[in-house]
Amino acid sequence: MFLRSKTRKKDGKEHRYWSVVENRRVADGRVVQRHVLYLGEINDTQRAAWCRSIKVFDEDRAELAQIALFPEDRPAPELACAVVQVKLSGLQLRHARQWGACWLACELWDLLELEAFWQPRLLPSRKGTRWLNVLKTLVAYRLIDPGSEWRLHRSWYDRSAMGDLLGEDFAIAHSDTLYRCLDKLLAHKEALFSHLQERWRRLFDARFEVLLYDLTSTYFECDPPESGKRTFGYSRDKRSDCVQVVIALIVTPDGFPLAYEVLPGNTLDKQTLKDFLAKIERQYGKSDRVWVMDRGIPTEETLALMRASEPPVHYLVGTPKGHLTNLEQSFLEKPWSAVREQVTVKLLNKDGETYVLALSAGRRDKERAMRQRRLKRLWRRLHELQRQAPSRDQLLLKLGAAKKEAGRAYGLVKVRVPDQDQPVTPDTFRFELNRKKLRLVRRREGHYLLRSNLGDEDPTRLWTHYIQLTEIEQAFKELKGDLGLRPIYHQLDKRIDAHIFVAFLAYCLQVTLKARLRPLAPGLTPRSALEKFAAIQMVDVHLPTTDGRTLILSRYTEPEPEQQILLDRLHLRLPEQPAPRISSNLQTQIA
Repeated sequence: MFLRSKTRKKDGKEHRYWSVVENRRVADGRVVQRHVLYLGEINDTQRAAWCRSIKVFDEDRAELAQIALFPEDRPAPELACAVVQVKLSGLQLRHARQWGACWLACELWDLLELEAFWQPRLLPSRKGTRWLNVLKTLVAYRLIDPGSEWRLHRSWYDRSAMGDLLGEDFAIAHSDTLYRCLDKLLAHKEALFSHLQERWRRLFDARFEVLLYDLTSTYFECDPPESGKRTFGYSRDKRSDCVQVVIALIVTPDGFPLAYEVLPGNTLDKQTLKDFLAKIERQYGKSDRVWVMDRGIPTEETLALMRASEPPVHYLVGTPKGHLTNLEQSFLEKPWSAVREQVTVKLLNKDGETYVLALSAGRRDKERAMRQRRLKRLWRRLHELQRQAPSRDQLLLKLGAAKKEAGRAYGLVKVRVPDQDQPVTPDTFRFELNRKKLRLVRRREGHYLLRSNLGDEDPTRLWTHYIQLTEIEQAFKELKGDLGLRPIYHQLDKRIDAHIFVAFLAYCLQVTLKARLRPLAPGLTPRSALEKFAAIQMVDVHLPTTDGRTLILSRYTEPEPEQQILLDRLHLRLPEQPAPRISSNLQTQIA
């Protein structure tokens, strides 16, 4: 280990920042550097103290040896190989690292046959870097304990057993290697999803006739760039102050992704559907599919094109409540049909489309409670303003704040403000409930309207298809939460896209694990299974010998009963323990 400095000009001055860096010799003889510890700006005395501390950790390389081992308190028999006695009293446990979740990630990788897919596409470099193992490390890291590539390089790789499982040293966790691997991935995105579709079909008999389509956004806390995909736009994360990119995703009702795209942050939802229709047809061919979307994504023009297509492209889409005004009289004479407890629907065929009016008692109670709470808060605030009698300009400002807080409930109140230069009095500032609008809102609470071109379909089936949109919301939740899609630290568009691609690869492993767990128990989540397996650790058992060498046995801990139950239910078997190693000092080599 040694100290390395970097200079940076800030506020017209030159600053020097120090870090502890370690040189590691890897299998092909090269030396790679690992960033161990950031120290910041330190003075000469501190630097000298750090140099003295670091010197203690420098060791000579060990030499290979093949020996037979026996306890020191017993006579050793004569054997054909060298015999060395070990000092059991000097046994030490070192380098504890997480093994179980890393092993499970590799099992999921093999289950999807990703090794066969990537091997011809990620060939080793001329210097011997096995890019496939670098990618596997990036994906396992994103699945198990997501963070930046820099954190993987600095700490996570050494705290995990990925090196043991892949037969790799620290070379694959070098920061430059991780970033260069990202640059090799995007060209194979479409081929990967075609491979995964076929694999999921074989493993789980997955169906791809119903496609759920939606968009989300992820933001960047950085200065707006001059060009690229990071732009300002409608933020689903409520961060309109930050630049963002938009992610469009297609998944099945079981959560299996078929395609995704990273779009500029100012992309409108309604601008995306036409391109995705063509993309899916080009990649997977024409088929009898049903596209399920929320309102705001398809335009009337796009829906007309879907109806006019040969064969027609089927859709089921949410519709704004304003459309209900034109259809209300037609729905009055239609009977209600129960599709589940507290949910009833009506069906209406009109102009070649099927309209489904759904009423959910639970949704009605929720919407009513929210409307009542906001309306009561607004009513109290209006009375406060009337008592305060502020100036007209101050009143308008405070009304604007009250309107923002009340949301749609503000439209249920008629507010009369003073004219210019009029004082604010109970006569000039008045408000009352808009009872006609309130009755209309109460009547429509809990209702939502769907439209489709599927014809005379069973209303229960149509409603069930639409409710499955919650699966794509869950996919976005897992990408942003469990898999740490953000924060994204990259600055280049291609690196941002590659970062998201790795997150989607991790999501593919996660949804595969979810499909394996679903038949076992509905409450058993992939995250809980990964946490259980993460408790299986690997440690290095160091046994000193009487001739000054050290026997090293890398051993993963035996699974606890709850872990063994999961292994049995998932039909998984742990591998054999790694072979022992022998060294003349603390360096490790295969014996």
